[in-house]
Amino acid sequence: MTAQPHDATAHVAGPPGAPPSDAGSQSHITVEGFEVPVPAVVDLDAPRDGVPLVIATQEGLERCAAAIAAGTGPAGVDAERASGFRYGQRAFLVQVRREGAGTWLIDPEPFEDLGILQDALRGVEWILHASTQDLPCLAELGLWPDRLFDTELAARLAGLPRVGLAAVVEQMLGFGLAKEHSAADWSTRPLPEPWLRYAALDVEVLVELREELVELLDSQGKLAIAEEEFAAILAAGVPEPKPDPWRRTSGVHQIRDRRQLAAVRELWLERDALAAKRDIAPGKLIPDSALVAVARAMPSTVPQLLTTKGFHGRAAQREAPRWLRAIATARRLEELPPLHLPSTAPPPPRVWQDRDPEAAARLKHARARVAEIADHLGMPVENVLTPDHLRRVAWRPPEPVTADSLGGSLRGLGAREWQISAVVSGLLEAFTLAAGAGRAEKAGKPGDAAPAGTEGTHAAAPPAGAREHSAPEDGAAVDGPALDGAAADGAQQGPSDS
Repeated sequence: MTAQPHDATAHVAGPPGAPPSDAGSQSHITVEGFEVPVPAVVDLDAPRDGVPLVIATQEGLERCAAAIAAGTGPAGVDAERASGFRYGQRAFLVQVRREGAGTWLIDPEPFEDLGILQDALRGVEWILHASTQDLPCLAELGLWPDRLFDTELAARLAGLPRVGLAAVVEQMLGFGLAKEHSAADWSTRPLPEPWLRYAALDVEVLVELREELVELLDSQGKLAIAEEEFAAILAAGVPEPKPDPWRRTSGVHQIRDRRQLAAVRELWLERDALAAKRDIAPGKLIPDSALVAVARAMPSTVPQLLTTKGFHGRAAQREAPRWLRAIATARRLEELPPLHLPSTAPPPPRVWQDRDPEAAARLKHARARVAEIADHLGMPVENVLTPDHLRRVAWRPPEPVTADSLGGSLRGLGAREWQISAVVSGLLEAFTLAAGAGRAEKAGKPGDAAPAGTEGTHAAAPPAGAREHSAPEDGAAVDGPALDGAAADGAQQGPSDS
C-alpha cells in the first residue's frame, strides 16, 4: 500500500477494528519520504478545499460546467439518492471533482436536466464506485459517460477482500472515510453541513484511487480485462423496466390462488399510484407484507380490513377505502393473472438430479472448473462467469459440444470475450467428464470414467497475460454489466457504501 500525502483535514486512526486508544499506541508504518513513521490509517475529516456550496441556480450551474470543462484528467462522479424515503430512485445530489476544477455539489431538483454538465464532461473518463447503482439515476438527468472506470469493479477484479468505497480507499490509499450518512434521506432541504462534507469526501480521492487500482491491475495482467468490463457496462445502457413489477412483491410466493394474486396486483398498483402522487417510497404507505396479508384474507368491509392480521402501515387506516376498492376490483375480474409466467430459465439446480442427471453432472463439474479458474485469476468466481450463464449452458448445452459452440452460446448470453477465453476449455472438459460419467452409469460401470487426458481436477489456464493471484477472502461479485446492481443467483453483493 502506498501512503500519499493529502492536505485535507485529517486525524489519526488505529487499524480497522481496533479499539480506541491513545495516539502513542496506534498502528504506524514507515513510508518513503516521511522522516518518522506515519499512521497506518489517516481519517479524512473534511475536503482539501473545504465544503463546497450546493449549486441550485442556472447561473451557478453554468459556472460549475465552465470550471469542470476547463479541468484536466478524469472526473470523479457520485450521486446520492433517497432510497426508502422518496418514490423512485432519482438523484438528489450529484458530486463531481476534477483536477483544476475542484469539487462541485449540484442539486438536480431545480433543473429539468443537467445537459450542460454532460457537455462539459464530453470525452472525459468518469470514475464511479459501483457505477451500476448510480448510472440509471444519472441517465435520468441527461448524464452518461463516454468512458468509465469503476473502482468497485476494479477492486473485485483485483481480488481485494473488501470492495466498499471506504474499505478500498483504506486498503489502497491508507485513508479512512466515514460512511455514516450513506443511508440518509438526501431529499432533505437544506442539506446539513455534515452530509455535504460526507458527499464531497466521496469524490475527494477517486482520481488517486483510480491510479492505484490501475497500477495494481496492470501488475496482475488484468487491466485489459477491467477495460472490457467497463466498456460492457456502458454498452449495456440502462436496463428496460421489468415486466409486471408487482410480481416482485415480497412474500408473493405465498399466494396459491389466482384471485388472490389479482388482489396483490390491484393493491400494488393502487399503492404505487398513491406513492408516485405523494412522492414517497411505496413501502412507507403500507409494506409488502400487508399487501399479501390482505390479498390472502380478501376482506369486504373496513372493519374486516383493519382487523386483518399483518395489515399495517401509515396509510393503512387512512386509505382503507382505497384498499377495499382494489380488492373489489380483483373480485370482479374475469381474466386473472397466471400464477407463474413462462420462463426460458433453467429450473432450480436442486431439482436437476431428478429431472436430468446428466445436466446435474455437467453443472457439478463445471462449477468446480470455474472455481479453479477463479482461484488462478484471483477474483470472485461470479466475475469469472455469471452463474446464470453457467446454469443455462449446463442445462441445455449446444450440439455438438465444442469449444467454438460453447463460446458462441456464452457470447449469446452476454459473456465478455475475456470470460469466454478463460472458461471455455474448462467447461468443455467438465461437460466431457459428465458425459463419460453418464455413459458409465448407463453401462453399469462405477466411477466417472473420465476420458483419456481429462483425469484429475486441473484448472483451465487463465487468459493470456493474466498472472496468478491469490483468491479473495470474502469479496462478493457483480453479475456482469447489468445496471440493476444485483448479484447473480444469490451472490452476496451487499449494500455498497459509495
